[in-house]
Amino acid sequence: MDTTGGPSINCRGQLLSLATPVVMGIINVTDDSFYEGSRMHGLHQVVEKAGQHLQEGAAILDLGAQSSRPGATMLGPEEELNRLLPAVHAILNHYPEAIISVDTWYAAVAEKTVHAGAAIINDISAGELDQEMIPVAGRLQVPYIAMHMQGKPATMQHKPQYEDVVREVLDYMVAKLAACRAAGIRDFIADPGFGFGKTLEHNYALMKDLSLFRDILGAPLLTGISRKSMIYKLLDITPAEALNGTTVLNTIALLHGTHILRVHDVKAAVEAVRITEKMKGN
Repeated sequence: MDTTGGPSINCRGQLLSLATPVVMGIINVTDDSFYEGSRMHGLHQVVEKAGQHLQEGAAILDLGAQSSRPGATMLGPEEELNRLLPAVHAILNHYPEAIISVDTWYAAVAEKTVHAGAAIINDISAGELDQEMIPVAGRLQVPYIAMHMQGKPATMQHKPQYEDVVREVLDYMVAKLAACRAAGIRDFIADPGFGFGKTLEHNYALMKDLSLFRDILGAPLLTGISRKSMIYKLLDITPAEALNGTTVLNTIALLHGTHILRVHDVKAAVEAVRITEKMKGN
């Protein structure tokens, strides 16, 4: 805990306070992301996007090379590493103080990118796709984001079913938190996994009860709903048209206690944080 009374995470010696929510800017080193505006082609675009995110107020840069859209083809660890390592080096060469989160489910990729300078592991499988991931994260002593996903990216949206989605995802996170603590992970961050093996109704049920995750887990909470189908399918628009809906849901998430917003559009998210903090009297 930090002196402001809120949670904080240790990012390679930098103590990042989450007492006021922070924004994580998405950088996709892939040509297969569901949102075309987030696709980066070449290191110059990666560095340019990193600079834009940081200038607009991002506290964390989330770097991913693997498309996790429904039906996406999985990259192997070697190919993923070949995309991520140069991007980590290029960003830190231009912005040495940047806090980079690496979006991977491979333990070997996480380990090598952290040694290259990444500060956070963001694992959409919460260790389910690589059993070495949680032990490696514990050994590396970096913050670990564990996300709930029913199934795998290729199959997760094929008729996902729950008896009680909030209870089941929350129970999963309680168990995952315990496993991560046992492995020596000090900074555990929970992500309910909006859009990952969940219907539109499941997603909105989770959003409605998001504060339960904060209250019961007692751990920082990440919300990633930027331009996702829970917005554009409900509104009958495209991902490119979903910024306004994203801002609405980001605001709701902030009012329900989320600590990190993972977004494509940093400026809008930072503004949402400022306004909600003013409403809360901070």
